[in-house]
Amino acid sequence: MQMAGQGSHGTPVIPIVTGVLLLHVAALWALQTGLLRRAVEVFVPVALVSEMVEPPQPKVTPQPPPAPESPKSVPRQQQPILPPAPMPLAVPDAPPAPNAPTGVVAPPAPLPPVAAPVAVAAPPAPPAPPRIELPISDAAYLNNPKPAYPRMSMQQGEQGRVVLNVLIGADGNPKKVEIHQSSGFERLDRAAMEAVMRWRFVPGKRGGVPETMPMLVPLNFSMG
Repeated sequence: MQMAGQGSHGTPVIPIVTGVLLLHVAALWALQTGLLRRAVEVFVPVALVSEMVEPPQPKVTPQPPPAPESPKSVPRQQQPILPPAPMPLAVPDAPPAPNAPTGVVAPPAPLPPVAAPVAVAAPPAPPAPPRIELPISDAAYLNNPKPAYPRMSMQQGEQGRVVLNVLIGADGNPKKVEIHQSSGFERLDRAAMEAVMRWRFVPGKRGGVPETMPMLVPLNFSMG
């Protein structure tokens, strides 16, 4: 049982109430006498007294947080039975390819020795072609007479120049006579061919050796 005049927490109530009443009486007296400044000073103790009248709040001790519940273990018979993991098959190592590069790098093969350049002899110069000597018909010792001027051609006033193509043998004698360029008169051409067929020639030579060669022989028929 609690004693009269005490609060629930053991605080004396009667002295506090008496002090409050006295403070209120003093405040009324101050207001009536016009002492406003004293009223402000009295108000502060009244507030303090009100705080003293109010019972202090009980201190609440914080409770520790509850420990997390441990998960219930699943009964052994309820756990799912998993199939065993497949074992990896052993794969035999494949033999290395015949041309596959290995980790060891072989040193490069030595280069073959460089042969010294061989001086190539220049090919021999081709032999000079043999010297060619053309036939000759006007040598002094040949005594080749001029062709006879046809009488009828002289009467007709025929004149002109005949060029004959004569094939001269290795012995200097004419083998064949042809007209290369005509004089324009048949009698003059025929007289020139008959005269040359009787001539003698110095045969042509190739490298000093007589050889059959052709030759152009010009003949002029003029009455001047």
